[in-house]
Amino acid sequence: MRAKDIAYPALFAALTAVGAQISIPIGEVPITLQVLFILLSGLILGSRLGFLSQIIYLLMGAIGLPVFAGFKGGFVYLYGPTGGYLIAFPIAAFLVGLISEKKENITGYAIASLVGILAIYLLGWFRLGLFMHDFGKAFKVGVAPFIVIDLLKAVIAVVVADRVKRAVRI
Repeated sequence: MRAKDIAYPALFAALTAVGAQISIPIGEVPITLQVLFILLSGLILGSRLGFLSQIIYLLMGAIGLPVFAGFKGGFVYLYGPTGGYLIAFPIAAFLVGLISEKKENITGYAIASLVGILAIYLLGWFRLGLFMHDFGKAFKVGVAPFIVIDLLKAVIAVVVADRVKRAVRI
């Protein structure tokens, strides 16, 4: 294992934690920059290290470090109403990395980012729907308000990842 295989996932775990604190509360699920850093972790680090970065992030939060939105931490947040979104983070990073590794261009990055966002939405919506006992309401509060915002984050992630990959071979 190389030093960068430890440093880069740790960096993206930290960036995801910082992104969680840049938060606009709009209800049960806040707007944060976490999705941007999850997409970037998969696009830049690839499937294996992107997945690892988000596992590190979840482990930090699960043991009580205040890395989740609103400077919160603890295992209870992985089980709570927004836990599905959190659990989806490593899965999304893995899928984004896997797809972008197979098609290393803007189109591949865009498709990968959309798949990653979809994975986060599906798991998050499912858990929120179980918690609320109403999947329609869960979609209205946990998915619909974020679609345009997350598409903008995807565009930013694709542009940044493309430029980083052209400039630096990670």
